Amino acid sequence: MAETSESRIGNVPPSVSGVDRDLDMSEHPICIDVQNLDFFYGSNQVLFDVSLKVAERSVTALIGPSGCGKSTFLRTLNRMNELIEGTVCRGTILVEGQDINDKSVDVVLLRKHVGMVFQKSTPFPKSIFDNVAYGPRIAGEKNKTYLADLVESCLKQSALWDEVKDRLDDSAMALSGGQQQRMCIARTLATKPKVILMDEPASALDPASTSRIESLIGELCTNYTIVIVTHNMQQASRVSHKTAFFFEGKLIEYGPTIDIFTRPQEKQTEDYITGRFG
Repeated sequence: MAETSESRIGNVPPSVSGVDRDLDMSEHPICIDVQNLDFFYGSNQVLFDVSLKVAERSVTALIGPSGCGKSTFLRTLNRMNELIEGTVCRGTILVEGQDINDKSVDVVLLRKHVGMVFQKSTPFPKSIFDNVAYGPRIAGEKNKTYLADLVESCLKQSALWDEVKDRLDDSAMALSGGQQQRMCIARTLATKPKVILMDEPASALDPASTSRIESLIGELCTNYTIVIVTHNMQQASRVSHKTAFFFEGKLIEYGPTIDIFTRPQEKQTEDYITGRFG
């Protein structure tokens, strides 16, 4: 590929608060290790020989045109695809060294440790408090003091506490869209995950709410490993340490976000980043 320059590919916007894009990933242990992953919906293969490693306490963005397999890949990391009949997963996915597809793995426990935040906020028709406490209660936690402290801690981590602390008994359905999404993040944090998967978490939000979610990602990655799917390349360039570009089910390029957006090694990556296709 011809030599590229930052001015030719496009300037990378400033990182959001908390995301150090110059972080030396070599100092972080590998949290997720995907090796030679193939995935099928019935006879239709949608992922082809995907391999990548995700460092602990980092943000990895998955980008690519619609239908390229990035959301499918995300859902393989906590076996959410198994909810669809007829799917087949081949290859190896290690999370903290554990093969998550091993028959001995408790899927419920896996999804507790590898939480997920969806594109559309999914508040339960319960109070704000009961939404956040839902996971621990299902797991058997009954200590009211512990639950109260946990709910407060998770709402503070999701930057929502100050807005709702005086109305925890109100319905979560009455929150704004951005507040609902941050509450869903708090609900995910309450299960004490190691990894948080985010599938277009801000695509349905207004710019102000999107900015808050992006800042929150920057704060959370000091304690959690985050993998985010986004169609918004500006967002990917703002919030992530590393970026993976998918096209037609294949991982075309994966590397530090600054490099992907200013010095891509593959022509397909450059064409997508510059808007020539997709």
